[in-house]
Amino acid sequence: MSEYVPPKVWQAPAHSGGQFANINRPVSGATHDQELPLGQHPLQLYSLGTPNGIKVTIMLEELLALGHAGAEYDAWLIRIGEGEQFGSGFVAVNPNSKIPALLDRSGPAPVRVFESGAILLYLAEKFGALLAQDPAGRTETLNWLFWQMGSAPFVGGGFGHFYQYAPLKLEYPINRYAMETKRQLHLLDSLLATRPYVAGEAYSIADIAIWPWYGALVLGDLYQAAEFLSVQEYPHLLRWAQTVAARPAVQRGRRVNRLGGPEKGEVAERHAAADLD
Repeated sequence: MSEYVPPKVWQAPAHSGGQFANINRPVSGATHDQELPLGQHPLQLYSLGTPNGIKVTIMLEELLALGHAGAEYDAWLIRIGEGEQFGSGFVAVNPNSKIPALLDRSGPAPVRVFESGAILLYLAEKFGALLAQDPAGRTETLNWLFWQMGSAPFVGGGFGHFYQYAPLKLEYPINRYAMETKRQLHLLDSLLATRPYVAGEAYSIADIAIWPWYGALVLGDLYQAAEFLSVQEYPHLLRWAQTVAARPAVQRGRRVNRLGGPEKGEVAERHAAADLD
C-alpha cells in the first residue's frame, strides 16, 4: 500500500468508506424538514442507545429510582444511520446534529440541552441529585465529568473506529489509540484503587458519564475488545464496572432506544415506566 500524500487543499472524497460513510459530510445544518415528535412528559429525549445516549437514560432512571417523579420522560429513537439527526426539528434542539438531545418543557419556555455531559449536569442541578453540594465534592465530580467528555473521543472516535469500524485495519492508528485507551484505563484503575466511585465515596454523574464507555469496554460489551486490551490488568476498574452494572437503574437505562426487541428486553421508545417492566 502506497503512502498517502495529503494534497495542498483537502477535498471531500466521493465516498469516504466505512460504516458511517453515508452520513459523513463536511458541513453542518439540516438536510431535510422533519419535525420531532412530542410526548406527554415535560422531558423529551431524542437519542439512540450508544454509550453517549445511554448516559442520559441511565441518569433519568436513577432519578426516578430516587423518587423524582418530575424526571419522567419520553425517549424517542433517532436513527443516526439513516440521517434523522439532520432533520430540521432535531437540528433546532442540537445544531451539532449529535445524539443525545433533550428538550425540557417544564418551564414557561422550552429549554434545549445538548452534549451528554451538559445534559447530566443540567438534570443533576434541576433535581438536586447525584452531584455533591459542597464545593470540593462538586468540583471533583465535574473534574471527572469533563475528563470523560474530553477523553472518550480517543476511545470511540479513535480506538473504536479503527479497531472495529474502519473498512481497512491499519496497524499504526490501532496501536496509537490502543496505547491511549490503555493509559486511560490505567488512570481509572489507579483512581478506583483509592475510592469506591470515580468522584469519591458516593455514586454520581461522573460514574454515569464514564461507565457506558470504560465500564462497558472492560466488561466486554463495547467493541468486544476486552481480551485485546488485557483488561484483567485493571482489577479496581473491573470491580467498579461490575458494581455499576448491577444497579437496577443502569440496567433499565441501557435498554432504552435500542433495537434488539422484546427478546432482548430492549425498547426503541420509552414513554412510561411500564414500557420497561
